[in-house]
Order: sequence, then structure tokens, then C-alpha cells
Amino acid sequence: MAPLNILVTGACGVTPRAIVRSLRASRAFSDATLVGADRGGNWYGFYEGLYDRVYRVSGPSDPGYPELVAEICRSESIDAAVVGPEAEVLFWSGREFPVPALLPPPGLVEIAISKSKLYDALRETGLVPRYRIVSRDDLLARSGLDLDGGPAWLRDYSDASSSGIGSIQVTEPEEAYAWAYLNPEIPSYMVAEHLPGRNIACSLLFHDGRLLKAGCYERLEYFMGHLAVSGVTGNINRGRLVNDERARTLAEQALRFLAEITGEPVHGLLTVDLREDRTGALKITEINVRHVAATSALAAGGANMAEAQVLATLGRLDEIGEPVPHFPDDNVILRDIDGVPLWLTDYRELAVGEHA
Repeated sequence: MAPLNILVTGACGVTPRAIVRSLRASRAFSDATLVGADRGGNWYGFYEGLYDRVYRVSGPSDPGYPELVAEICRSESIDAAVVGPEAEVLFWSGREFPVPALLPPPGLVEIAISKSKLYDALRETGLVPRYRIVSRDDLLARSGLDLDGGPAWLRDYSDASSSGIGSIQVTEPEEAYAWAYLNPEIPSYMVAEHLPGRNIACSLLFHDGRLLKAGCYERLEYFMGHLAVSGVTGNINRGRLVNDERARTLAEQALRFLAEITGEPVHGLLTVDLREDRTGALKITEINVRHVAATSALAAGGANMAEAQVLATLGRLDEIGEPVPHFPDDNVILRDIDGVPLWLTDYRELAVGEHA
């Protein structure tokens, strides 16, 4: 079989680069030509060498974006694509991507990227923590925190928000007042019960309702967590792969429940975040319609989600293997700031449509 040409969008972000490392480690796609498309900003990824080429593109809000992506697919003879960022998943989930790509259905995406819509959809299932939406004005008036007197977790809940943006644990109205005062750009907050227990993420890959591959990991420590008020930043520096059937089952249950609401089969790659409450019960904190940075660690442990996604995209379902691989109990994920420093000469920013 001739080597494939695979496109990865959002190419220079931490997570898409983990996708590419997983594909490089895959026996099925180690010889593939890997092409990236990225809007720019993290220039390191353009020159790191993970990809054969990385094109600079505009964002989904730009009128020329879909045609530019289509032109890259044509010129590079792309066989399959992995769509990385949630904004691009949202854009393409309701449209036909220029080449085969396995994307979640639009109704599920619309709910999942909105924390308020997700929590509202799951409110009666008991799968999410107790919560309410409180305006900044209410917090400035020192009201709106009552969740039976326990600690509360404040966070920004705008679409596709992540990395603990706007997050803090508070125990009294004065703390919430101070946080709202210091963050005037956040007009309202999701105020939820604080979940102090284990922090687990489950990545699951589906094809027309059939679970193809799943893997869970536990977050233990975050990069520079001591510098963030919430203690939570965008990426872990220490974690571990876990064989947590309870977490995996709850994650799958939530996704199938949402599928019933939308009338669409569960499809594509989704990652469900869960955390234990004070009693040890797992509650869902968010659902991401994308891979996570630990994708390459899952691949090393035997759950190569990126490989399985491309195989499913190409209809090669019988090559994916067992859905839930078993990880060794004594494993650990250790991460440093990604990659060695680069020194470049004759550097200039790429124009949209150019590649590195």
C-alpha cells in the first residue's frame, strides 16, 4: 500500500503535535507524509520538524478559509485529515470537509463546546456537579454563591474555553467579589460545587455509535500550577494512564445520552473530563470535541487514538484492534516544555497560504 498524505489542522498547537507524534509512532502511518495547517501564533511548530510541511492558513471566520483548506488538500493530494481545534471542528462538523475526516455530529458539538448547554443537558442525570450561572454584577454585589455552604468553583464558561480560564476556588462572597473585580472581561460565571478528588480524562473514538477505542489518564500536576490562582493551567507535567472502567463507562454514558437528545449517533473523537466530588463520586466537568495533549502518551501505552481515528476515517475498522487496551499499573506521564529551542536565520513571518 502506498504511503498516505495526512493533513492535521491547528497543526502547531500542543495537542495536534501530540497527534502527529502518535502517527509517527504508528506502524500503519509511520511512512505517511504529514502536512499541517495552522493560523499562526505558535511559530515554533512551523519549524520544529514534526511535519513535512506546515501551511499558514486563516481562521474559520475568514471567508477564504474553506477554499484555502480545499486548495491545500488538492495540491498535497491529501488522503485523510484530522481536524484539531474545537473552533475548526465546530466549523466543519456541519459541512463536508474536502477530504475524508471523522468529525463529531453538529448537534453534539454545539452542546459540548458550550459549558452551560452541556450542564443544562446533563442536569437531571446526576453526571454533572451542582451549578448555577451568576453574573459579574451579582458577584460584585457579594451574592449568588450559595451551594449549600461548601467551597465553590468559579470559571469562565464561554464556548470552547479551556485551560482553567477565569477559574478559582472560593469559600466566601468576598473572594468572589475580588475575582470578579479583577476580571472585568468575564460578564458571568459558572458557579459549581468544588470537586476536590481525582482529575480524569477519557478519550473515546466512535464510528456511527460503535466504540472503537478508549483510553483514560489521570492529571496529577500542571505546568506552573503554582503561578495560577486555580492551580490549573493548560497542560500537565505529571500524570498517569489509568484503567478506570467506572470513568470510561460514565463518559460513554454521557455521550450516548447527548446522542439521544440530538438524534445523532455518537461519532468521532471526544474527550470527557471528570472529577471526584467530596464523596468520591465522579462528575463530568466538560466534554472536548478533540484530542488532548496526552494523546501521544495514550499511544505509547497502547491506545493510539490518532492511528485509530485515521484508520476509521479510511474505513479500515478491522485494523483498529481491541477497544480498551490495558495499561501497566506503575506507569507515569512526565512532560517538560515541549521541544528543544530552535535558532533560525533569515526568519520572517509566513503569509497566509505559504508553508514552512
